[in-house]
Amino acid sequence: MFHPMVYWLVAALGVLPGALMKTALAADPPATNAKADARAPFAWQQDYGQAVRQAIEEQKMLVIYFEGPKGCSYCRTFEAQSLAAEQIQEQLGSFVALRLPMTAQVAVDGKPVALVKHASFAEMLGRPGLAILDMTDRKSPHFHHVVSVLPFTSHRFATSSYASKRAVSTLLTLPKGTLTQRTMVFAVRMHPEAPASSQGAIDPALTSEALSHSSYQASIGVQGHHHWDARYQRINGKLPSGLMAQEVVAESWPGENLVEACEDCVHSWRQSPGHWGAVRSWHPRFGYDIKRGRNGIWYATGIFGRR
Repeated sequence: MFHPMVYWLVAALGVLPGALMKTALAADPPATNAKADARAPFAWQQDYGQAVRQAIEEQKMLVIYFEGPKGCSYCRTFEAQSLAAEQIQEQLGSFVALRLPMTAQVAVDGKPVALVKHASFAEMLGRPGLAILDMTDRKSPHFHHVVSVLPFTSHRFATSSYASKRAVSTLLTLPKGTLTQRTMVFAVRMHPEAPASSQGAIDPALTSEALSHSSYQASIGVQGHHHWDARYQRINGKLPSGLMAQEVVAESWPGENLVEACEDCVHSWRQSPGHWGAVRSWHPRFGYDIKRGRNGIWYATGIFGRR
């Protein structure tokens, strides 16, 4: 899909309510391969409340695998080709890992709710796949938030051994940030040409500026480098000496989910030599974000501190 212009945006999903965080799952135990789990360098948890407590105590990310029903053939392929891969198991060893059936429920206000359908997991789209919660720092604004999702909306991430292992490995090595920031970085890193703009240091000032501009684009429903002259001077004042600000923007097609929109925006940048020159290059500092407008279109912004 080609877009004549290119942008970027940011928006974080809400935190899971405290009552939900402390409630144990009311669900049948997930069907797991005991032998495979025994060989893994980590233990798959099966209780949501226990996994949350462990992640908080150990200051780790919590990765949840929402597994599809027994008849989900592509889920079984994903498990065999990706989750069982030695590289992925080694990476999962740095997380608290939780495996749940799609039917897993928690009690919210005394009523059972399917966890995957809770508002905090909205971008899972009620599908099998992976979600990551940041439990590493109680003082962080990301604490208790869903910060990554990989819903199986296409069989590409579930049935292609190369694509699925690469996607999981990329998901598990993203820099800290909000759901929208990390998903944008995920889309950049997953591009087949491996652009280098997200390989430098993620910069809080640049991510804040990216969020601000994506939100502005989303509020007016128009993509563009609005007020760039003034913003350029302000951003340069926040960068270390010797670095200068550079920006790319893009918009998605209407009605796309978060992962699709981020991939679409990166694809848009690929169609523009000027934008792609910035996205594919390594920069000492970078910030990405994306925001959805009331028109159903996502607006993305990438800002770099380049030499």
